[in-house]
Amino acid sequence: MNFPEELKYHKEHTWLRIEGNTGTIGITEFAQSELGEIVYVDLPNIGNSYRQDEIFGTIEALKTVSDLFMSVNGKVTAINLRLKEEPTLVNSDPFGEGWMIKVSLDTNNEIVNLLTVIEYKGLYNKD
Repeated sequence: MNFPEELKYHKEHTWLRIEGNTGTIGITEFAQSELGEIVYVDLPNIGNSYRQDEIFGTIEALKTVSDLFMSVNGKVTAINLRLKEEPTLVNSDPFGEGWMIKVSLDTNNEIVNLLTVIEYKGLYNKD
């Protein structure tokens, strides 16, 4: 299972990639493997603002629906429109083409609440 070291991880299985004042958020490979085949992703509108730990959308697999939790405080600046037509990108490339939203970061203070790759693997990866 893939756990990119440059990312920060939320305990509810979202990841955060920071590039300047922009954060890209998606779900982890572990989460998508637990959910199974993704059939639908409900993402927020551009311009919506969220606080860390708030629900920003849902992800639907064949047999379940799960909430998507915000990694950090921020305002949505982009959504991955490809997921409307190709939700299985979350399965095939969760850290790349399967990204979900981009946010402008309010501050970086809440990043200290996120997990490192080692901490995340310790909680959820039993390999």
